[in-house]
Amino acid sequence: MKIIVCGAGQVGMTIARQLASEGVAITIIDTDAELIRRADESHDIRGVVGHASYPDTLREAGAMDADMLIAVTRSDEVNMVACQVAYSLFKVKRRIARLRHVGYTARDANGLFAAEHLPIDVIISPEAEVAEGITRRLRTPGAFTILPLARGQLEVIGIGATDPDCPAMGERVCDLESNGKFEHITVLAITRKGITFIPTQQDRVELADELYILARSERRKATMALFGHRERPIAELVIAGAGNVGMHLVRNIRALLPKARMTVIERDRDRARYAAETLGSDVVVLHGDALDRSVLEEARVEQKETLVAVTNDDESNIFCSLLARKLGCRQAVTLVNKSTYATLLPGMGINAVVSPSAVTVSTVLRHVRRGAIVGLQTLREDFGEVIEATIGAGSSPLLTRTIGALGLPEGIKVGAVIRQDHPLDLTAETQINAGDRVVLVVAYSEIDVAEKLLGGAGGRSF
Repeated sequence: MKIIVCGAGQVGMTIARQLASEGVAITIIDTDAELIRRADESHDIRGVVGHASYPDTLREAGAMDADMLIAVTRSDEVNMVACQVAYSLFKVKRRIARLRHVGYTARDANGLFAAEHLPIDVIISPEAEVAEGITRRLRTPGAFTILPLARGQLEVIGIGATDPDCPAMGERVCDLESNGKFEHITVLAITRKGITFIPTQQDRVELADELYILARSERRKATMALFGHRERPIAELVIAGAGNVGMHLVRNIRALLPKARMTVIERDRDRARYAAETLGSDVVVLHGDALDRSVLEEARVEQKETLVAVTNDDESNIFCSLLARKLGCRQAVTLVNKSTYATLLPGMGINAVVSPSAVTVSTVLRHVRRGAIVGLQTLREDFGEVIEATIGAGSSPLLTRTIGALGLPEGIKVGAVIRQDHPLDLTAETQINAGDRVVLVVAYSEIDVAEKLLGGAGGRSF
């Protein structure tokens, strides 16, 4: 397979590196010659310097025989035109574009994205997806991530083991997963001292572990309590930033947490005025800099349960969160684009870090690896994915043995089996049937093995 990636920023390079490591022929385009030089030198990726929307550049990148184009430059307009050129001139079979402006993302049969107007197969709106992810976290205080699977019946819950007296502390994974009093959860992965791994059945929960737990959605509260988290639902919060993410966030919170009281801080006067007019009188909008202590005090952040920092600047988000925590705010959710920052923040008292680039990469990979894959979530950019796929008749080695006898490599684990739209309580004797949907956690080092196990479900068909 041959894929062209337009844009060699963090998102484009992460996608290109991951797909190249899986044996996909990748060409990446960017106007920045230095970024292209690094791609050429450091990875098995071909680089082309030029404008991704120019026909000559796409021709040089091999668009004539490309299977897919992924446009993730910083310009919505460049991404749209690149998809149009790829379709009209080079007949590229599948086109994915990242679009940020809300005016572009509306799609209907008569609109901008009708095939005869501007053919884009998949539109990715990171701002909307990030806002949805943050809202899910706010609905479950104490979790550092919530990822829905199985049409919302299952969730991957990121939980910190911070309570030495919680029921799960010191328990073996096999006991957590097989004992009914522990809610039939599945421990997908553990991050311990900065290293993420899929635990063995004999591994035990240790203090300061970060665990990725797969549980039924209706058991979310009990699962949180198992690890000592009994936080109250969010009642009051401050949102720093009234950009696209902030505006999406307010609307989502209104829908899922209608009783929550919100205060929004926006530094740009015109944007603050627009937010106040758009959001209505039930949301307090303050014009000011969230890095200014007096502004945070005016927002009464010390009395609020949560501050969500979603400005367009990583450093502003980080320092605003730290200041809010120092003033007495119980938790901070922080938007961070630079992956180098993300690993440092939990130790600084910031409860949850949200990465738009990770959201975008996860969404793109889900559409690249489509076939029978119906869901894909990135756990950590340096570790692996959770994949939900349908097992075809006679096509998968998973059909030949019970789960306990599969002998899977240490980088793969079966997390759930969904049969006739109902998740099963797994045991070692569970047999996977054709037509079942399975949830696997897969380390990046085992992606190829996982695709073989899925019997072609991981294949990239067009």
